[in-house]
Amino acid sequence: MIQKHSLSHLDAQKVIAAIQAELEQAGQGAAVAVTDAHGELIAFVRTDGCPLPSINNAINKAFTAAREGKESAAIGQSSRADNFPMTNFGDLRYTAWGGGVPLVYQGQVVGAVGVSGLPEAEDMVLARLGAAVLSSATD
Repeated sequence: MIQKHSLSHLDAQKVIAAIQAELEQAGQGAAVAVTDAHGELIAFVRTDGCPLPSINNAINKAFTAAREGKESAAIGQSSRADNFPMTNFGDLRYTAWGGGVPLVYQGQVVGAVGVSGLPEAEDMVLARLGAAVLSSATD
C-alpha cells in the first residue's frame, strides 16, 4: 500500500490568507489559486484590482506545478532550453510562466499554489511565500 497525504481546504485557505495579506498590505491586485496534487482547484481568491486574465493564469500555474512537482517557471525554462513545446504535455492548462509552486508535505507533492496578476518575479515571490506558510504549519 502507498500512503498519500491530502491537502485540506483549511490548509489551502492558510496559503491564500498569507498571500492575500501581502497583496492587501501592498495595495496590489492578483489572483491566487490552490490546487490538490492532481492540479484541481481547491481554493481561490481574486483581490481587488486583479486583471481578469490572471484568474485562469493563476489556476494554470498551480495546475502545472502540481502535475510536474516543480515550479512552473522551471517547466517553462526547461521547455525553452530543450525546444520542447508546452503543448507536448497533452493538456492546454500547462503554462511556462513563473508563479506556480508545488506544496510539499513529508516529501510528497500534496498540491500547488499559483499567483498571477503582478510582474512574473513578484508572482513567484508570493507563491513561494504561500508554500512556505504551509511547510511551517505542517512540520
